[in-house]
Amino acid sequence: MVSSLAKRDGSAGQPQLAALAQDACDPRDVADAAHHLCILHGRQPGVIEHAAAHSDFDFARDWLIEAAAGFAQERGHLVALAAAAGPMPSTPGQANTEAAIAAQRHAIDMLSQSERRGCALGAAIALVLDWPAIRTGLDAAAIRQGLDPVPLALPDSATTADLVAMLAANRATERAMLFGVEQLLAQHRGLWDLMEARSEARAG
Repeated sequence: MVSSLAKRDGSAGQPQLAALAQDACDPRDVADAAHHLCILHGRQPGVIEHAAAHSDFDFARDWLIEAAAGFAQERGHLVALAAAAGPMPSTPGQANTEAAIAAQRHAIDMLSQSERRGCALGAAIALVLDWPAIRTGLDAAAIRQGLDPVPLALPDSATTADLVAMLAANRATERAMLFGVEQLLAQHRGLWDLMEARSEARAG
């Protein structure tokens, strides 16, 4: 169920993400996406580190260690792409964008630091499941910038599925985990909608 949620409600299939993979993609769209992803996920501690600090599940420890190490590498890749792509492009409605992205960042922080048992871990799981789709667009953009994409080092889908199954053994924990998953994916969808609106505003 969690895997299907990520495929259905996450970044995969979002038009603005798909556009990043196209050779004809406006370089401003790449810079915009890279910088705003840095705002949401480029800082440390982030979703996974916060989830680790708020998790008392012994069986999740190894997964969290692997995920944190892997995403630390992703941050470096993301920052390198943002630097290579150039500054955030000037776009009409910048004040509204800043308010929207600040609200998204706050929502993600709240999810990843939730005291509701299983919620923060659900947000971390959603990030790990959704990030490979995000990387498809980022990798294509990185190659066009002359960067060599680094191999993805996050926990694989089978390991993550095992963790989800263990969390789902308790109904209350399962509900909290699913809430964390759904809300993190919703923030990612909101980001791509925002990036699409900004791209249209620049084109107009």
